[in-house]
Formats: sequence, C-alpha cells, structure tokens
Amino acid sequence: MWQFDYPWVFLLLPLAWLAYRFSSEYHEGRSALRVPFFSAMSRAIGKQPGHASASGGRAQLALNILAWCLLVAACARPVLVEKPIQREQPIRDLMLAVDISQSMEATDYTSANGEKTDRLSAVKSVVRNFIAQRKGDRIGLIVFGTGAYPQAPLTLDHASLLLLLDEVGIGMAGPNTALGDAIGLTIKALENTHEQEKVLILLTDGNDTSSAITPDLAAHLAQASGIVVHTIGIGDPQATGDAKVDLATLQAIARTTGGQFFRADDRQALQQVYATLDRLTPHKVKTFSHQPKRDLFVWPLGAAVALLLAGQLLAMLRARFAGAPA
Repeated sequence: MWQFDYPWVFLLLPLAWLAYRFSSEYHEGRSALRVPFFSAMSRAIGKQPGHASASGGRAQLALNILAWCLLVAACARPVLVEKPIQREQPIRDLMLAVDISQSMEATDYTSANGEKTDRLSAVKSVVRNFIAQRKGDRIGLIVFGTGAYPQAPLTLDHASLLLLLDEVGIGMAGPNTALGDAIGLTIKALENTHEQEKVLILLTDGNDTSSAITPDLAAHLAQASGIVVHTIGIGDPQATGDAKVDLATLQAIARTTGGQFFRADDRQALQQVYATLDRLTPHKVKTFSHQPKRDLFVWPLGAAVALLLAGQLLAMLRARFAGAPA
C-alpha cells in the first residue's frame, strides 16, 4: 500500500489559483521601432497587426495547473509501505551455576556409552545438550567451589559458551561449596538486565560450607530481584562434610523463588531434569515489526517537470505558427 507522509501539504493547492487571481499581469519591456506610417502600410498590404497572448492558451493553463498539483503531491512525500519485517529477540536470561568442588570427582555416574564417569563430566554432557536447545536465550555460566566465579557472561554465542564450559575442571574454584555466593553472584550478573524472565539453574552435590551470604538470605534476595531458581541436587544426602548434599536447603531455595527442586541420582535422571526444565521455561521470543518505506516523490516530480517542458514547447509552437505568413 502507499500513503502520503505529509498530507497537510495539499492545503497549498489553492495557492496557485490565488496567485493567478490576484497578482498583476506580467509585462516584459522590449526595444521597439516606431513607424509613423504603420497603419497606412498595413492597409496597403491588406493585413492587420496581431496581439500576443501571455497566457499561452487554455491548453497551457491546464498543463500548468496539473504541474502544480503534481509538485504539491511530490512535497507531500508519497511512499510505498512494504511488508513488515519480523525479527526475534530473547526475553529470558538464563544462568547456569555449576558446582565444581572436589566432591564432583566421584565416579558414580554413567556416560552415554555405559562407562563410569565423574559427576562433572556427566553434568557437562547433559548441559551441552540443554544449551543446544536454548538457541533463543541469553545464557551465562557461573562455577563455584570455595568461591563463586563468572565463567561466561550472558551471551547468545552458545558456541563460545560451550568452549568455556569445556575448560571447567574439578577443584578450579576450591574444594568447598559456596552455594549462597553462587546465588549472590547471579543476582549481581542479572541486576542490570531488563528481560521479562530471569532464571537460575543451580546444580550442586554438596552443602554450603564457605559462603559469605547464607543460602536462605540469597534466595530471598533472588526472589526480590525477580529471579526464579531451579535447584538440582546430585550428591549423597547420607554422606558427611562437603560431599553431603543438603536437600532441605535446595528445596527451600526453589520454594522461596518460585522454582522447582530436582533430584538427579544418575545421568539418565539428570537428562530428565533438563527435559522437565525445558518444559517449565519454554522458549519465548518477542516479535518486532518494522515496515520499510520506499519514496515515490520522484514520479510526480518527474511528471511535473515533463508537463512544464511540454507547456513551454506548446507555447513556442503557438508563437511560431501565429507569426507564420498565411
């Protein structure tokens, strides 16, 4: 479809008629030769002198009016509005917090080919598949042990994120478990984002032993910041020390923030957890519509110029034929 961006310009249409109606006639001064016996000479040859017309006739007047209308139409900026362009933008920020404490080296998980593997390797394998399914989300990665550290900022570059995930090793952040600090670091990482949904997936196999902020307080702060925390416990609740997973704390964190708690005893269970999370936080996008405009003013402008040239040519022909001998 097409439209005029400045339709108010058409209010100028009567301006040409007002100028024609109320302005004085144009007279051009020319050099002339006065002949005292001109009348006698005209009678002698049998011809009467003619009178030049400044208007150029009705045809030229119609051309001038049409040219003026086309110029006004060009100034009103006619445009062709093309089909909308759609684009997608993520509306969810998703942070993964992975425990890399010393207890993650326990080989009580099974790899995809059936071999025994450590907990972190099993987690990495499942997390890779999870990331591959979240193409529209901005995903970040936090690792924590004795302290919590940002491994990857929120990004849509999932290929780089997977490379940074591969570089994570057991014990890199210390042997202990800073569960509360991991939540606190997530709050800080997401505080300046303006997306509608903010999600943290917290995975640990131990209990909090070295945080500067308690998990309970961190959960309340996350809830106040609009962050939903899903917790995954993969440790042994019957163990002692850092290797003992505190299921009650993980359940409380999820409940406080509106998330869910999951228990993953093996790799298959861990895969089921991420499949469930994929349904809990479905892929959502905003669709923005932009309609490009293509200017069409060159067409009425070109037509007006062509009519003005045609009017001048018509006036020249009239003058030439009017002055030709009979």
